[in-house]
Amino acid sequence: MKLGLLLGYSGAELKLPMDDIQHAESLGFDSVWTAEAYGSDAVSPAAWILAQTKTIKVGTAIMQMPARTPAMTAMTAMSLDALSGGRFIVGLGASGPQVVEGWHGVPYGKPVTRTREYIKIMKQIFERKGPVEFDGKMYQMPNKGEGTTGLGKPLKSILHGNPAIPIYTASITPNGVAASAEVADGVFPVWMSPEKYSVLEPSINKGLEKSGRTKADFDVAPFVGVIMDDNLDGCRYFIKDFLALYIGGMGAKGKNFYTDYATRMGYGDAAEKVQDLYLAGNKDEAREAVPNELVDEIALVGPEARIRERAKDWLAAEKRGEVGTMILNCQQAEAREVVADCFL
Repeated sequence: MKLGLLLGYSGAELKLPMDDIQHAESLGFDSVWTAEAYGSDAVSPAAWILAQTKTIKVGTAIMQMPARTPAMTAMTAMSLDALSGGRFIVGLGASGPQVVEGWHGVPYGKPVTRTREYIKIMKQIFERKGPVEFDGKMYQMPNKGEGTTGLGKPLKSILHGNPAIPIYTASITPNGVAASAEVADGVFPVWMSPEKYSVLEPSINKGLEKSGRTKADFDVAPFVGVIMDDNLDGCRYFIKDFLALYIGGMGAKGKNFYTDYATRMGYGDAAEKVQDLYLAGNKDEAREAVPNELVDEIALVGPEARIRERAKDWLAAEKRGEVGTMILNCQQAEAREVVADCFL
């Protein structure tokens, strides 16, 4: 099993936990992942980390696609890949309409179409088989639309980049996961149960079949919370807080991808209750309504012995070829050592 360390994005001040990152590197973690919302960006911290590490890969989970052209993201990826000796991983996401239209000031558009076109353009740039031309619904290269001069011409990257730079996408919707399996190298489910790969499997198979690839060509890399303490309910509290926010507050009634995802995992009644409570302003009650069973399925929480026992289910999923990387939200040094001992 490959292990990644999830950093997230900054608060009011940007500080990178380099001691934690270097500790993970010393333990044999494969990767560390930066993020962005509407504060710190994902690329600058990634470059900073790459400059201060030797073996660990650095990925973005995620770069917001609407904030950058596909060509700009490809340029960034090729530059960091070259400077780091091949240690950069591209992680992309559509973000959400609140951030895309409210912060970046561009239309949210069609996220699945954007993902498919974006990655196809990036791979054309990486491969350098010729000047890039693309005529899609979201992107046109050269652009000949309203306001253009008509002087644009197809170009080929000056930099001879690595055509095999890995690209992951963040998705949990059936169409989004299928698109990822069609054009990308891996997908980040925001959470996942190692016993319920079946929730993602039809979409993954659909995308792989369309691209002519097999499951061995595609990495499923879920985010997994890790909190180690003898107080099991205390550990669950923090995971429930996260789940209540996403299931309850990340979207309107009937238009929340995370509520739908929890429903497909078998927690429809609980998800509806969590959402109703959260949208009504009862956030504490919404958190309490998150089932213990859901927390225990998707996270590694509780005493060390419990985490070691639960790790067996993830290892079984890896053996079945259903999970290749676990990207851990794990801030405790002792917990990182335990999971490293379990998986590496």
